[in-house]
Amino acid sequence: MPSLIVEDYSNDDAENLESRIDQADVPIPLDQFTEEKRLLRKLDRRILPITCLLYLFAYLDRSNLGNARLQGLPEDVLGGDPTGELFATVYSAFFITYIICQVPGGILSKYNNPRIWIGSAAIAWGLCSTLMATAQNFAGLVVARLGLGVFEAGFGPAIVVYYSFYYTKAEYGTRLAYWLGFAAVAGAFGGLIAFGIQHSQPIIAQWRLLFIIEGAPTILLGILCLFILPDRPDSTSFLTESERKLALDRMSRGTSGDTGHTINRRHIIAAFLDWRVYVAGVIYFGLNCALASISAFLPTIIKTLGHSNAVAQLLTVPPYASAGIAMVLLSYSSDRMQSRGIFTAASCLIGVIGYILLLAIPNNQHIRYFATFCITSGTYTSIGLVNAWFVHNLGSETKRATGVPIYGAIGQIGSILGSHIYPLSEGPTYTKGFSITCGLELLAALCAILLSVSFRWDNQRRDKLYGKPDPDAKVDTSELADKAPSFRYVP
Repeated sequence: MPSLIVEDYSNDDAENLESRIDQADVPIPLDQFTEEKRLLRKLDRRILPITCLLYLFAYLDRSNLGNARLQGLPEDVLGGDPTGELFATVYSAFFITYIICQVPGGILSKYNNPRIWIGSAAIAWGLCSTLMATAQNFAGLVVARLGLGVFEAGFGPAIVVYYSFYYTKAEYGTRLAYWLGFAAVAGAFGGLIAFGIQHSQPIIAQWRLLFIIEGAPTILLGILCLFILPDRPDSTSFLTESERKLALDRMSRGTSGDTGHTINRRHIIAAFLDWRVYVAGVIYFGLNCALASISAFLPTIIKTLGHSNAVAQLLTVPPYASAGIAMVLLSYSSDRMQSRGIFTAASCLIGVIGYILLLAIPNNQHIRYFATFCITSGTYTSIGLVNAWFVHNLGSETKRATGVPIYGAIGQIGSILGSHIYPLSEGPTYTKGFSITCGLELLAALCAILLSVSFRWDNQRRDKLYGKPDPDAKVDTSELADKAPSFRYVP
């Protein structure tokens, strides 16, 4: 019987060690670092691909109206829509139900099996998106968009909480950046799909084909999710018993509270009374105003640079690609430094610079195109960082499941604003729209600095009163959530 003794694991990395283990005939004790590396890779391989693809199609399904606008949708079902108001109403209809359903959806997701909840939501919104291809009038589009908002509201907050079941605060920001980065990928991917359709001769209207191509895969992914997405660590069959024990231990580092299919009503109330949640809402309001306007109007804005419809669709790809890269790099740095506020403020200011360039230099098309890179990179990165920030800082699962949808719902009101401040009559300069979003992103940067200072002050106060805790120690947040004496915020 061959034997193998692991006395010290340096950085050969777990790849070599796993192959040696597989060749051995006896169990080999591994140090915790090695076990965690193996578990983390196993989780990433199973969780990230399906959830990231779901978000890619979720974002395609909510934002593809911007591409459809250049493919004849207003002329076919909105009577030409010369002012752009009907299009803005159709676009913002999604956010009405999305806002209303976010908090109930976030809380209810905690009661339900995440695999079933997330998979069912994906199937339902995929159906709504695909059925948009059958719309014959303004009312049909609005009804489909309202349904889309209901079911996507059950997805976003659930994923933000779901990742916290498996990833520590030092890993969470980067993983959430991968997930949110697929919103930027969706923008790039949507532009490529729209460019391809623009050069095709389908038997149905191009915009109808666009909705079918981008909606149908979501239904298939939702069905797949029902079978492969792991449940909570304490109940999933995806993990071995030793992996389950390690996963549960990782969940308890720095916090341990109301885990499982339970709701702590006091933490729901605490989330509604927490002033920081509403400051996060102000940040999210500004970012989502910018995000919604980017999604709906970037092809139109790029067209004002003097390009054809098809080329404008294609030129939306690079700004979104740069946003995905910036989001991952800055989120990784934020994870390593365990600092969110400064990175969030800096990202918001990158967006502000982009809007200032659009306002100050209206005639240089190269600089205006560069400005779109600043806007997409700064806005998308900031949204990822805010979510990573508050998932830990809310302290318990119930407060997360309530607090994240609260500031998310406030933020989506900004999406409604963003969809109404770029009327066609104000192109190509769009001075009002650029000025409003610039001011809101600047306000978001100031709020991020305020929150960072607040969290640092609170940590210092608790250190003086109770001493400095072990950052990886289990903290009982079941009663007080983030107000527990040993809990420390990520600033």
